[in-house]
Formats: sequence, C-alpha cells, structure tokens
Amino acid sequence: MVEVVEQATVDAFARDGAVCLRGVFNDWVDALAAGVEQNLEEPGEYFDDNTNADQTGRFWDDYCNWQRIPQFRQFAYESAVGPIAAALMKSTKVQAFHEHVLVKEPGTSTPTRWHSDNPYYFVDGVQNVSFWIPLDPVRENSLRLIKGSHLWDKDVLPVRWFSGDGFYPNVDDYAPVPDPDAEPDKFEVLRWDLDPGDAIAFHYRTVHGARGNTSSSRRRAFSFRVVGDDARYVSRPGPTSPPFPGHGMVDGDRLRSDWFPTLSLSR
Repeated sequence: MVEVVEQATVDAFARDGAVCLRGVFNDWVDALAAGVEQNLEEPGEYFDDNTNADQTGRFWDDYCNWQRIPQFRQFAYESAVGPIAAALMKSTKVQAFHEHVLVKEPGTSTPTRWHSDNPYYFVDGVQNVSFWIPLDPVRENSLRLIKGSHLWDKDVLPVRWFSGDGFYPNVDDYAPVPDPDAEPDKFEVLRWDLDPGDAIAFHYRTVHGARGNTSSSRRRAFSFRVVGDDARYVSRPGPTSPPFPGHGMVDGDRLRSDWFPTLSLSR
C-alpha cells in the first residue's frame, strides 16, 4: 500500500466518519469539469432534476456514467483515488463502486436532505469511502456531515430526494432522519470551506446533507465511491439506488470485478 495519507487523518476518518483532504485532486479539476459538461449534454439513464416547482434555480444529478465519460474513467484509473482510499479504509484492495455528479446552479434553493448513503446501496461491509470533490469554491453551500454518525446502531431512514417519502416499506428498521438545525445541541456537524481540488472523504454510513446554493456561482461536485476488502453484496427490501439491474449477485458475494473493477494502488 502506498503511504499517501497521514496516520492522524486515517484515525480521524475511523473516529469521525469524515475528513477533509486539501488539494489532493488539484490536477483533475479541469478534466472533471469537462466531464460534468459532457454529462449534462449527454445525460445518462439516471439523470434527474431535484427542484420542486416552488423552489428556485436548478439542482440536477446523475450517476453510473464513469465508464462512458472519458474524463471520469481517466480519474478512476490514473488519479491517486485508489491509494488514498486504501489508506483511509485500511484495505489491501479498492474496487470502484460508482460516481455521482451533483450540480446546484446559482440561486438554487433546493437543499440536499439529510441522509446516509449506506441503506440505498447493496453493499455490506465497513471498508468503504466516498470522495466529494468540489469543482467550484464552496462555502455555505458545502457538504455538512454529522460527526460519528457512521457508528450509530442503525442507518437513518432512506428517503426519496424529490418527495421525501421513505425509500423502502419497512421504516421501523431505520432510525429517524435527524435534523441538526432543529437540535443543534444534539449533533456535532462537520463542515469545511473548500476550493476546487479539495475533497471530503466520508463513510457510506455518515449522515450528510447540504444547503441550497444561494450564491451567484455554480456548485459542481463530483463524487467517487469505492469499497474495500470486506465489501459483500447484500439484498435490500426493494430496488437499490443505484439499481445495477441484472447484476446476478447473491448475499455474501464479492462485488463482481467486471462491473466494479479493482483500482491501482500506485500513483
């Protein structure tokens, strides 16, 4: 494993469920920005607008396009995302899971609801990490994360972004969605001002959200999500997000390497 992350950062990731990595992807900002523009011009099958009629601006997202958009694919195979992820996860192997593009245009009032990614995914295991990489300066519209929430006994209830309805029928299996703004003394929220090329690395179980983008500039974010040695397929009580139809895996299987390839651990 290549030593690319300080031990204090690895320890903080394990303890807090999220860390800020300064400038680690500076060399990839232009390429990823070009990929985002291609994504907008050539949307994938999961492209979605998340802005209600009573909200201003535009918040769109798309995912599972990294193998067809050259800049995203190049990032996966040629950037330091593999060795950084291996260090944070304490894993000898890194598999790509998927990417996610999230763009809030200027004046967008739509927030990103508080949620954790884990219950949406068909992955079980402790070794995972999501990289949230801004392609524009972000301040008040930065990602917000609840410190230590990856260690909670239950995942929070997954909800549909547009409607807020429960994603699965068995709501009693999940903890209620927290509201740190309503109960500021109950939760410690992590938030960092970020510049393009910085990254927030967080665990799939870490609860996070974001305010709208009331600034006069775009807020483009590229997320790349990976798993480590202990990742196994787990069935959920309904279609997952992303769904990856026809994957053919059963509970306990390693993620198939042809769909979720192993990344290089060298820079």
